[in-house]
This record gives sequence, C-alpha cells and structure tokens, in this order.
Amino acid sequence: MPAYDADNIFAKIIAGDIPSHKVYEDEDTLAFMDVMPQSRGHTLVIPKSGSRNLIDADPEVLSDLIQKVQIVAHAVNRALSPDGMVVKQFNETPAGQTVFHLHFHIIPVFEGQPMGRHADGEMADQDELAALAEEIRAAFE
Repeated sequence: MPAYDADNIFAKIIAGDIPSHKVYEDEDTLAFMDVMPQSRGHTLVIPKSGSRNLIDADPEVLSDLIQKVQIVAHAVNRALSPDGMVVKQFNETPAGQTVFHLHFHIIPVFEGQPMGRHADGEMADQDELAALAEEIRAAFE
C-alpha cells in the first residue's frame, strides 16, 4: 500500500489551508460537510492525525474516531430527521477511495430521494452547505 501523503486535501483542510463547513471539532477529530454530497447533510469525519485509511490507522486513533463518528451521526440525525443513515468508509482506489486520508461518510437517507453517486463531481451550493453545517452544529447535546 502506498504511504500516507501529508499533502492531501483533508490534511490541508485540517491545517486551515482550504476552507470547510465544520460541524464538529476537537483536539483529535474534525467533521465537515462533503462538498460533493450524496444526499442532503452528507458529512465527513476524519482524524487529525495522518493515516491513509482503515488499514494503516493506529488502533487508538481508530477507536476514538469511531466514537466521534457516532456522536456526529447522532447530531445529523437530530438535525435532519432522515429516514435512515448510511455510514461508509473506503480503502484504496478499487474500493472507491478518492482522498487518501482516513475518513468516514455519514450519509442521511430520505425516503423517496435516491442517493447520488460517490464523488460524481457535482459541487454543492456553498450557502446550502453552510446552512446545513449550522443546523447540525446546533443539534449537538
């Protein structure tokens, strides 16, 4: 497996070099809106420490991260009241990974609304993402 590239887009988001619509942040974790969402409220959760994916992640980082995924998923659920939710994580290009920094997708599912394709190239409206991020941030208990 190739090595972790510390110059990937998520590392740049963590560093503040690229803007994002944050919904959650602590010392170890960042969650933000996916700019190419598969559904309304599609959120990404990433560790601030670098690992390419699940396979090379430090088990302690992974243990903390999955707890944060659950915390963010609860907030997304409270904020948007979806009918269901998909949590995805991809490992390497053949499996669909497009950014090589460990991340989990939280994708709300709404009855009668098909999910879009992963990374289909359609950027979401930035104002809508900002509003969704605000709704989700307000839903943390």
